[in-house]
Amino acid sequence: METEFTPWLSLGGGMMIGASAVLLMATNGRIAGISGLTSRIFARSTDGEARGVSALFVLGLLMAAPIWMLVSGDWPQQWVPSSPALMAVAGLLVGFGATYGNGCTSGHGVCGISRGSMRSIVATLTFMAAAFVTVFVTRHLIGG
Repeated sequence: METEFTPWLSLGGGMMIGASAVLLMATNGRIAGISGLTSRIFARSTDGEARGVSALFVLGLLMAAPIWMLVSGDWPQQWVPSSPALMAVAGLLVGFGATYGNGCTSGHGVCGISRGSMRSIVATLTFMAAAFVTVFVTRHLIGG
């Protein structure tokens, strides 16, 4: 399986992710970690403002594809080469990892590293190494 390399779209997307993380921190003092924002929406004890800001941030993420469709006239191309059962297991493992690591890729990788957090640097190195091994095993050893 080959993946199309899109440097300009990737650069633009990365800049928007960085800008949104800075904006959320500057305006609300919150880290743009998606697992934390999502859990804050469903938490029993959280203030209404934090819940609202979190819900708007996550809604913005969910609206990215429909907005792309409105701008470009076509839905973003995406291909997921897995079975629904394998995707469910992967989702559970990612959720477990985000809980166990006290954060997710966006919280540690985007926000934590930019703050110079040693814990985030170690967490990011750990999940990137796990991702490299997973891709190698699934693509080259078991032929996924």
